[in-house]
Amino acid sequence: GVDADALPAAPGRDVAEILDGLSVGQLGGVLVGGVELADLPDPAHARRALEAAGFVVSLEVRRTEAVELADVVLPVAPPVERAGSYWNWEGRVRAFGQALESSALPDHRVLDALADQAGVALGAATPLDAHRAIAALPAWGGARVPAPEGEPVEPPAVPTGSAVLASWHLLLDDGALQDGEQFLAGTAKRPVARMSAATAAAVDVYDGDRVTVATDRGAVTVPVAITEMVDHVVWLPLASRGCRVHDALGAAPGDLVRIGAPEAVAAGGVPGSTDEKAQGGAA
Repeated sequence: GVDADALPAAPGRDVAEILDGLSVGQLGGVLVGGVELADLPDPAHARRALEAAGFVVSLEVRRTEAVELADVVLPVAPPVERAGSYWNWEGRVRAFGQALESSALPDHRVLDALADQAGVALGAATPLDAHRAIAALPAWGGARVPAPEGEPVEPPAVPTGSAVLASWHLLLDDGALQDGEQFLAGTAKRPVARMSAATAAAVDVYDGDRVTVATDRGAVTVPVAITEMVDHVVWLPLASRGCRVHDALGAAPGDLVRIGAPEAVAAGGVPGSTDEKAQGGAA
């Protein structure tokens, strides 16, 4: 088994902390695997961090932004050309077999080889080795983490001409794995801004009209789709063609954004300051 004392006592850095460390020179290099920079909460910051990094290694199956910024690119086998496993949303392990023969190396062999060069026995030369290494980790024997506590927070007041942003990925969007699959990509839903009839009428747009959703970073203009939903909220697809929320708006779900007819927003006619009269609370 693995000695519990040999495991790190402190948690590692999350993605945001790694990017911060690269951007200020605390980290000299980074290994990137299958990351779409445009999917990160602040894509511009991610690009600056990789540009500032002393050395970038990318493990990829497609030509992505990370590949373009990398010093070394290691092509790895796509899922159909390797065997492995994943944890589903319930925390259950699900294994899959190799569907196609390939000479490309799977990620675990690349990582195992890099670790070997660094003098570390990663124990991931084969999927079975990786399973055994994970199984050898000691079970948690400490106290259960207490439930989080916090005071209820009221929804923000939404100024006239603004809305709370809601967003998520659609099953088919502008993902890198559709590169070269124009017919599959062509079946993706066209981006729309969903909002209630009351939300739309408040800024004088109606079903089928074009509406602009804007922040200080940028704007997205798409057709309106009147939907039965809570007032003072606008929904956008997170990463569809022509509607990249993180990249274009620099915003995340839950943020306040300005909404209105394209000519009104472009002219600065849609108020967004907090001193405007609030329409109410957002659910």
